[in-house]
Amino acid sequence: MPDALKLYRSKRDFSITSEPAEGGRPGKDALTFVIQKHWASRLHYDFRLELDGTMKSWAVPKGPSYDSHDKRMAVHVEDHPLSYADFEGTIPEKQYGAGKVIIWDKGSWQPDGDPHEGYAKGNLKFELHGHKMHGRWVLVRMKGRGDKQEPWLLIKEKDEFTRPAEEFSVVDEMPDSVKSLPMPGTRARLPAKVKADPAPAAKKGRATKARADAAAAKAADQAREAGPPEGAVEAPLPKQCAPELATLVDSPPARPEEWVFEVKFDGYRMLTRIENGEVRLITRNDNDWTDKLEPLRREIARMGLPDGWYDGEIVVHDAQGRPNFGLLQLAFDGTNGVDIVYFLFDAPYLGGHDVRKVALVDRRALLEAALAAAKPSDKVRFSAEFGTDPEGLVAAACKIGLEGVIGKRRDSHYVSRRSPDWIKLKCGQRQEFVIAGYTDPKGARSGIGSLLLGTYDQDGVLRYAGNVGSGFNAESLRDITARLKALDTDLSPFPPRTVPGRKHHWVKPELIAEVSFSEWTSAGAVRHPVFQGLRTDKPAQGITRELPTPIQEVDMPEDKRAPAPEPVAVQGELPATLKVTNGERVVDERSGATKMDLVRYYALVGDLMMEHLKGRPVSLVRAPAGIRGELVFQKHADIKKLPGIKHMDQALDPEHPPMLEISNVTGILSAAQWNAVEFHTQNATGKAYDKPDRMVFDLDPGEGVEWAAMQEAGLLMHAFLDELGLPNFLKTSGGKGLHVVVPIKGGKDWDTVKDFSQAIVQHLAKTLPERFSAKSGPKNRVGKIFIDYLRNGQGATTVCAWSARARPGLGISVPLAWDELARLEASDYWNVKNAHTRLDQGNHPWDGYAKAARTLTAAMKQLGFKA
Repeated sequence: MPDALKLYRSKRDFSITSEPAEGGRPGKDALTFVIQKHWASRLHYDFRLELDGTMKSWAVPKGPSYDSHDKRMAVHVEDHPLSYADFEGTIPEKQYGAGKVIIWDKGSWQPDGDPHEGYAKGNLKFELHGHKMHGRWVLVRMKGRGDKQEPWLLIKEKDEFTRPAEEFSVVDEMPDSVKSLPMPGTRARLPAKVKADPAPAAKKGRATKARADAAAAKAADQAREAGPPEGAVEAPLPKQCAPELATLVDSPPARPEEWVFEVKFDGYRMLTRIENGEVRLITRNDNDWTDKLEPLRREIARMGLPDGWYDGEIVVHDAQGRPNFGLLQLAFDGTNGVDIVYFLFDAPYLGGHDVRKVALVDRRALLEAALAAAKPSDKVRFSAEFGTDPEGLVAAACKIGLEGVIGKRRDSHYVSRRSPDWIKLKCGQRQEFVIAGYTDPKGARSGIGSLLLGTYDQDGVLRYAGNVGSGFNAESLRDITARLKALDTDLSPFPPRTVPGRKHHWVKPELIAEVSFSEWTSAGAVRHPVFQGLRTDKPAQGITRELPTPIQEVDMPEDKRAPAPEPVAVQGELPATLKVTNGERVVDERSGATKMDLVRYYALVGDLMMEHLKGRPVSLVRAPAGIRGELVFQKHADIKKLPGIKHMDQALDPEHPPMLEISNVTGILSAAQWNAVEFHTQNATGKAYDKPDRMVFDLDPGEGVEWAAMQEAGLLMHAFLDELGLPNFLKTSGGKGLHVVVPIKGGKDWDTVKDFSQAIVQHLAKTLPERFSAKSGPKNRVGKIFIDYLRNGQGATTVCAWSARARPGLGISVPLAWDELARLEASDYWNVKNAHTRLDQGNHPWDGYAKAARTLTAAMKQLGFKA
């Protein structure tokens, strides 16, 4: 007789591994089966059937499925001893199959016909009687593959146990070991079928309600006995709480066992604040939507959840039970009786404790326990784990029409910013775009043809990103056409000549479209875009292009990460009346600067800044979730809670809400408390808004331009303006470029000043084409410097001197003397951390600025410019 276990024993060193070498007793009354969940190099399920004194074995990567349409790959492997059916433990490293093993299911099996004949022919039919596995199944050998290990398929045959994959996933809903349970009887059954869940994606990652309730109740009991978990501290409930945001990555993490994976819901992020029974629903950008979500507010209040801040996502499901972003839009117009479902996945504050520094898995256990102890609700649900194999999860999510998967580090803390400890893996590319215009419809279509899309760059300039004309239905076309007509304008929101074609209709850039697409083109436009819906929970000014982060930058052990940055060295005194909320929130990961550090920096330089701010319209770049989060470009605002900031005369710009002006240092600090990072000013004051009093030239390096070339370019610009008789002053941009500012007088209007600044740039680009470009597109300035004259148009802004920049490192814009340029190492040399080293110079490099202003008449004549 051949030794059936020879291959099994040859692969293992039994002096090292605890796996059994042989032995085991046959089933007493029936043949036994076991399924072992095995975390080896990849998670899989080892399916073993007792036959002829050994366990015939197959490795099933995805595990079994109760859906008869699913054909699960089952790789035939070597026979195992009967005693292996009782093995549960960890196979040591460097041993065959190294990793954790649990007994996921066990029981008996009954062949349909002669099992030897079925096994030999590769068509083995049988019935299973386990804790989790029931009913009729078949193993079918695939032919003609020539593989070293035979590929088979494990398929559920149709019977009373069959369940659709969208409704039930046995591996996700029943993930745990059954080793401690007795062998089941031959007619043990699955838990009774429950009513179809309208959220199959979430259900795939959630335990059955009975198991979840038991687990949550157990966790609650343990929490009461053990007290608060490590990291929890008693604390009053704060008035505000900014959410943690996920980082888009380009591939799954290498160590998935260190992560929790959840469904990426296709909805709106929503935080809930509960205090003394009062429920408030707050968007990710701190907008109060409680009144918009009154039915949900009533439901949460009815449940009786403990005080705290709860984090989650609201969705609406379609007829197939999938989250549908378009249907969610209809939930807010008052005419559609759609049901909003709220999936909760975190709680940074709970039950009188600040739990942000509690490990993620422990916070989630606390949240699940709180939900289990509350009155049950089918509108407010826990977002449980979605599985453990990120590649398989993304594939499954895409297959059933979900947006993707969210991964979260198991031991991570909760931070109010975009974090590498939360990652998102998308099925395809999808993001928000600003709607800047539209085209006429063609053929039988009515309303619009396509939408013109854009995103803001780091300097607040709206850049063209292509058109989207698919994904609309008759209802959405009617709705969006009406909204666009109300925003019609003659002015293009884009820089001149950046949009191909001629017959465009422009709109004020206020609406946001969510669009899916296949890829970005080299010209910065989207390919194969599909309209998904309008967003109303985000400001248009904060929409930027989202680029994936390489997974290597976030998927590394904590002990190998870069060391924490040193504290920021700024100590500006704050007025006693200023209350800084969430001061510990990290604004910039590179420097480690917190919100409080930034506020103190502005207290340090406030008096210097006021010389550049006073009297001018001001726009703010806010970073509520830190500079890696979404940035909000704020030209208008409600100033009731912003002391030191006032509205300018509405008559200055009658077609828009009143512009903002910073009156004093208190205004700077209140803006910083409101999460403002950057302060931008226009080229005119409120006293004479129709007549700009300066020109600005922004020297912006293209790809491949070194700092030495920037220094040379600045000096060339300086020499040419001197030649024209125009006094000019220099400052760093705080990023990569330089700003040259020319004070002017004489009462020229906006268009004349802008056109003359363009003429200056075009002359330089024509004279020195190897150095300068007068065109803004990236392909037009490779190896060149674009001199941006667009800063001189009405409404355009430039970052103010001493303002920080919302870029890694928090560089600052600093006034320079021209003879300092040759010694400067980089435009972002000074930053929030080392600003104190420049305070002795302050604004002295610009001494004489106010008296230096000249009219443009002589310079125009010398250049041959005709207004």
